Amino acid sequence: MNVLGVNAVFHDPAAALVVDGEIVAAAEEERFSRRKHGKPPVAFSTWELPERAIAFCLAQADLHPDDVDLIAYSYDPDLAPAFDGATLAEGDWEGRRTLFVQRAPHFLATLGFDPGRVRFVSHHVAHAASAHLASPYATSAVLVADGRGERASSLLGRYDADGRLETLAVQELPHSLGLLYEELTAHLGFRRSSDEYKVMAMASYGMPRHVHRLARLVHVTGDGGFRTEPVDWTEFAPALSAGGDGWTREHADLAASVQHTAEGVLLELARWLHAHAGERRLTMAGGVALNCVANGRLLREGPFDDIWVQPAAGDSGTALGAALQIAADAGEPRAPMVTAALGRSWDDGELAAWLDGAGAAYERPDDIAVLVAQVLAADGVVAWFEGRSEFGPRGLGHRSLLADPRRAANLERLNNIKGREPFRPVAPMVLEEHAPAIFTGRHPSPHMLFVHEVAEAWRMRIPAVVHVDGTARVQTVDPHSEPLIARMLEAFRRLTGVPVVINTSLNTAGRPMVDDPRDAMECFGSAPIDLLAIGPFVVHRNRPPAAKHPATLERVA
Repeated sequence: MNVLGVNAVFHDPAAALVVDGEIVAAAEEERFSRRKHGKPPVAFSTWELPERAIAFCLAQADLHPDDVDLIAYSYDPDLAPAFDGATLAEGDWEGRRTLFVQRAPHFLATLGFDPGRVRFVSHHVAHAASAHLASPYATSAVLVADGRGERASSLLGRYDADGRLETLAVQELPHSLGLLYEELTAHLGFRRSSDEYKVMAMASYGMPRHVHRLARLVHVTGDGGFRTEPVDWTEFAPALSAGGDGWTREHADLAASVQHTAEGVLLELARWLHAHAGERRLTMAGGVALNCVANGRLLREGPFDDIWVQPAAGDSGTALGAALQIAADAGEPRAPMVTAALGRSWDDGELAAWLDGAGAAYERPDDIAVLVAQVLAADGVVAWFEGRSEFGPRGLGHRSLLADPRRAANLERLNNIKGREPFRPVAPMVLEEHAPAIFTGRHPSPHMLFVHEVAEAWRMRIPAVVHVDGTARVQTVDPHSEPLIARMLEAFRRLTGVPVVINTSLNTAGRPMVDDPRDAMECFGSAPIDLLAIGPFVVHRNRPPAAKHPATLERVA
């Protein structure tokens, strides 16, 4: 059975394809349109479909629209506020969103699909399915938390071995951890539904001194729900202008207080869920599940033995979850998500043609892993473009910007290259076998979704990846699943004694992550990056065409 998943309602429009229960492809529309988050998260953009992401997913399996058996749309208009016929001037935006979703089958028909094959999946069920049905667990408790779905902001439940979801608790709007964080994001001068991770980073510079005051407004209710009453943010810190310029300790303290409060609510929800679901393992999705600081605390202090978070935990992941749920409901076999690399790729000949077309002076080294390790050890910055692009917001070694973590100045250097705020951290990529000695907590962590403390003995050795609070958002690398990246890390370890490199997503501020070769060359050409590693080829900055980079380290087995 061929099931196409579509997310188009709020933000991060995306498509995913599941064939006979196996995840074949998934991609966000922003990677094709080059428009961050695909579209604004407003009701009147609901009609827009992720057309290019859909076309890619079908092409990946050599399918046409009439080959698709079912289309899973990750929003159920029957659960949402009804359209009351009000004009736009009267402001029935939620009803208009519902109206557009009701007409989605007809919009899909314009792309050649049979509208009778469309199935609506509720937003939070799609999130839940993206967590459990993509996980390696046979059964699990599932926790979904985000800004909003049709009428709710969270779902707690349990999946059985047959892929059936038992819903244990739902939190109705207006109470929402995601919307609470969005409102703080806007108050601090950042873009809501986009820049919440900046607030999470700022929180590490403050102290949670307002938690007792906030506890009166934000708290659990003891039944799997919670309350988020309106907050007058100006009582805690003045509003900041766009971009967050001029933030002070007041703003950092407010960010820390909200972060700590949200973590506390999530911990209590996890404890309630553990007691009622009877499961040892937790799966998570929803935008709040991208809060890797909270995830790290859940892993350390929560009641579950293991936690698996969907790498595309935001709304893009609902395209995948909807497809997985419809496939499971149809009795299809289930195959876990073994990688987030579900996007586009190009073979060596195609990459060479791109480079030739751009007039680039490139070469093919004997071992690109060794060469990249040498450039990094010499304090070069490398744009790394290898294999299929990642699904979700993290660059996980397929579309990455790499640097040497031993030099503290590389944090500021990378933030300058990317045009980011100076308080933002960068992440370490580490060989899995070495992770326990360097980072506390449970491993592996292949999708960069948990924050761990950096061991004291290593903080001065890899200062560029140590955040102000002594933590790091870790990505572990398994040589079996990521052999090329692992060989590069091993080569770097041989050269430096450090099995860690800096890994941040390959993009600049305000732009989606690099996806195709043109994006990679534009990013390389417009930023002070020393080397572009693209497939088996490399492009050196300011290297004449005839020059060669000598190999000084034997090939890593």
